[in-house]
Amino acid sequence: MSDSVQGHPIPPAGLRPVQLVLATANPDKVAEIAEILGEGFELSPRPSSVPEVIEDGDTLEANARLKATAVADATGLPAIADDTGFEVDALGGEPGVRAARFAGPDASYAENVTKVLRELERAGAHGPEARAARFVTVALLRHPDGREVLCEGVVEGTIAPEPRGEGAFGYDPVFVPDEGDGRTFAEMPARDKHAISHRGRAFRALADRLTSS
Repeated sequence: MSDSVQGHPIPPAGLRPVQLVLATANPDKVAEIAEILGEGFELSPRPSSVPEVIEDGDTLEANARLKATAVADATGLPAIADDTGFEVDALGGEPGVRAARFAGPDASYAENVTKVLRELERAGAHGPEARAARFVTVALLRHPDGREVLCEGVVEGTIAPEPRGEGAFGYDPVFVPDEGDGRTFAEMPARDKHAISHRGRAFRALADRLTSS
């Protein structure tokens, strides 16, 4: 996990809540971010007047910056955005930055999971070592004046043979983290997942940067 600051240092937050506008339009991500950051942060949803940003960047950082910049420019407030990639070794790192649209522009979570499992079958990847994968999240805070805070979170794991669990979203039903106890992310309660997840690590690092003196 790494983090960096570009531009001027972020002033200490003191006792006042850190006010941030979320750039994501994904309600599942909004809920996770709020749970991870917890108290000390006052989060506002992306205004309906701000259109959805086309995520056509070649990297997670580029996509996070596109979203955060659009919202910061439109609202005049600090905006926070993230982008997550899902890298499967047997698929040459795919779907990578295209994780949300692996099975098509409007693919559902289930359709993306099904395609990953199908491609692994075609690749002959049948053991845990052959099904290694990782989640990578980049979280970026953008101030209207151009200052940025950029953090990254990574979690390693393997792809289960079939989906398990009813919770979470995305590829969570087939991702078994190495640091866990054999459950997929979708089988874990939110607290257990956030403790080791890519998004949890990225946003805790960001929170530390914003609240440290």
